[in-house]
Amino acid sequence: MAKVVNYISEAFEELKSNVTWPAWAEVQRLTIVVAVFSVLFALATWGVDEMFAKALEGFFNWLKA
Repeated sequence: MAKVVNYISEAFEELKSNVTWPAWAEVQRLTIVVAVFSVLFALATWGVDEMFAKALEGFFNWLKA
């Protein structure tokens, strides 16, 4: 248990003293960029899913006829 506590303590010390954190304005800007790309990727995935669903529906309707 002492090893785990020591590891966590050293990890927090590393985060406080050796990590360079970005400025708050940059964090906000990058968060918006990630959100926009996430929405675009979700819309692209939805579009491809709809396209394949319609293609499969057409294929199976063609088989039934």
